[in-house]
Amino acid sequence: MKYNDLYIDGTWCPGSGGERFDVLNPADETLLASVASASEDDAIAALDAAQRAFPDWAALKPRDRGEILRKAFELMHDRLEDIARLITLENGKARADAMGEATYAAEFFRWFSEEAVRGEGMLAKAPSSGARTLVHYKPAGVAVLVTPWNYPAAMGTRKIAPALAAGCPVIIKPAAETPLTMLALMPLLEEAGVPPGIVNVLPTRQPGPVVDTMLQDPRVRVVSFTGSTPVGRTLLRSAASQVIKPAMELGGNAPFVVFEDAHIDAAVEGCMLAKMRNLGEACTAANRIFVHESIAETFIERFTARMAALKVGDGLADGTDVGPLVNSATRDKVVALVADAVAKGAKVRCGGLAPEGKGFFYPPTVLTDVPRDADCCREEIFGPVAAIQTFTDEVDVIARANDTEYGLVAYVFTEDLRRGLAVSEQLEFGMVGLNRGLVSDPAAPFGGVKQSGLGREGGHEGMLEFMESQYISTNW
Repeated sequence: MKYNDLYIDGTWCPGSGGERFDVLNPADETLLASVASASEDDAIAALDAAQRAFPDWAALKPRDRGEILRKAFELMHDRLEDIARLITLENGKARADAMGEATYAAEFFRWFSEEAVRGEGMLAKAPSSGARTLVHYKPAGVAVLVTPWNYPAAMGTRKIAPALAAGCPVIIKPAAETPLTMLALMPLLEEAGVPPGIVNVLPTRQPGPVVDTMLQDPRVRVVSFTGSTPVGRTLLRSAASQVIKPAMELGGNAPFVVFEDAHIDAAVEGCMLAKMRNLGEACTAANRIFVHESIAETFIERFTARMAALKVGDGLADGTDVGPLVNSATRDKVVALVADAVAKGAKVRCGGLAPEGKGFFYPPTVLTDVPRDADCCREEIFGPVAAIQTFTDEVDVIARANDTEYGLVAYVFTEDLRRGLAVSEQLEFGMVGLNRGLVSDPAAPFGGVKQSGLGREGGHEGMLEFMESQYISTNW
């Protein structure tokens, strides 16, 4: 691999400690690359670079920043095949899924190239004092970005693009399982015109000390994290000491509700998308599937047939629908969740057994009669396992859907729009897919409520996460 060192201030460096770690191909467990592992000293060096670069970048005209982001989109769009291949190599997802991620990731550069010029403020006359009130938005400052392994391109561009549009420099720490895609994007950003120091990349095998070092530095003004809720809580505690602005996209436990009046084939298609996109390794994945008892068997038969027909294999191979999970820990967790559900009474309709041999594979699996106390109803499965329950009462299923500490996304299928909107309003989730199995969109505010996070990514709100409003009071 060409790009496997740290990227600080526009240069590649092996890191102050000279330590490295291995990145494996999850399909066959072979070595892909040895990557430099950042230390706390490297974190300080990246902060120094970002802070030096901040004033000039913030002073650029919004249109100029937007043009650089637009160029980044065009360059990335021209190289989608290469980016998708790298995603598959280090993450495992099938080629079609990887192309979908690469395309989605590039769109954040295009969307925020347009949003960069839309940091509108406000001019008003105060009702009581008569003073003129001017409000405008300023870049907050250096942003630390921490991204997960399940979308090695998109989770980075979803944070980098709005930060750069707002005028902020960033330091991104990609997941140790999948750092190569983010590192490979740096020459592309250079070509697009991003100056040295504006984007820095610190892969590391010691994420806790490296990130905490940055969060204890008063120069850091924003921390944006995507990952598990427990880690998010730790970062929030660390950020509190410097009162750093947090943006947290945390865990999920998405309900997928199919009412008796739903179009069954559309619901099956939506469930396939909501469950199997990215092998189920997504916080937006349908985790608890509730199907009305009157149509349950028909839905289950059609859905199971679709799941059983999926081809498992190396994500680069032709015809592969389902690649390997990212590592052995993720696969072992899926194995344990299925075993727990079966022990408590769930029935296996297809799949259910991990194959032997190299690679972290697990087959598409359908479980029915899943009891409410099964662990997979409380935890994110993060794998290709569909856990199906039935219901008969609308009030009951809404209560069951809301019975979780998480509140990221929910899915509802019904042909009655009035019912669909009424149910959506009662669901305690930041996003709802109404007769859609996909909610992610660069133009929409992505985020959750309750223990699923703080703030929003995408849409106009995404750029505001990296800005601070300033109010000026005057008279004339």
